[in-house]
Amino acid sequence: MAKRPTNPLPEWLYKIFVFGLGTLCLMFLIAPIVLALVMSFTGGQTLKFPPEGFSLRWYEALLDPVRSATEHIAAFNSLKIAALAVFGALLFAVPAAIGASRVRRNTANAVEPLLLSPLVLPSLVYGLAALIVANLIGIRPSLWLTIAGHIVVFGPLMYRSVAVVAQGLDPSLEEASTLMGASWLTTLRRVTLPLLLPGILAGAFLVFIQSLDNVSISLFLADPSTTVLPLRMFALIEEGLDVRVAAMSGILITVVLIGLLIGRRALGRSQTS
Repeated sequence: MAKRPTNPLPEWLYKIFVFGLGTLCLMFLIAPIVLALVMSFTGGQTLKFPPEGFSLRWYEALLDPVRSATEHIAAFNSLKIAALAVFGALLFAVPAAIGASRVRRNTANAVEPLLLSPLVLPSLVYGLAALIVANLIGIRPSLWLTIAGHIVVFGPLMYRSVAVVAQGLDPSLEEASTLMGASWLTTLRRVTLPLLLPGILAGAFLVFIQSLDNVSISLFLADPSTTVLPLRMFALIEEGLDVRVAAMSGILITVVLIGLLIGRRALGRSQTS
């Protein structure tokens, strides 16, 4: 009869280590978010903890189209860049993930590091290198150059999310669709893409959030007239710890949480359907 492996650590010490370390990690991740939310409701004139009273004045100031006109333009630019980055990632990453799932495994393993290489390179280095290359070929910093940079850097997130799902697809489903007389486009639209929907939604969420929050690529590739939200938030902090930065953080945190809930609900429905 085989002996049961013994745990070298006492059970109570193991629980203290695992649960204690896990609790510290959660506190480290959640505490800054909670502090930012609490400080956004301060009634004082500057960022300070604990906050001076409770007030919505800074949210009202942030939503004021006159006082926060620059912030509204920056938010619109950031949302536009993030949305177009998601669209561009869909056009390039989804076909690449489908193709990688249909070639030989050795070929896919050889190509995949090249497709994922933008994730390894620091975005600050890439932003500077992309600016130098753009200047050499006569392209000036602009909104569209910024979008292209976001697609290159964050597109691999979409590829990886979709590739994981694509590798687990049953090829007989597509073969059955073809045998029933469906064209490749109909098979793609009615069979392949619905099965890839969980990976597409997860990748779109990752690309959107990373693009919305990026500083380094926008810093190098955006022209002076293209103000983006992260750079505007840095400017407000440098100018005098404007409390509207905390209000922006509160809105961004809320948007991310809503996005997570919607994505989870959509994924649950797609898996049960």
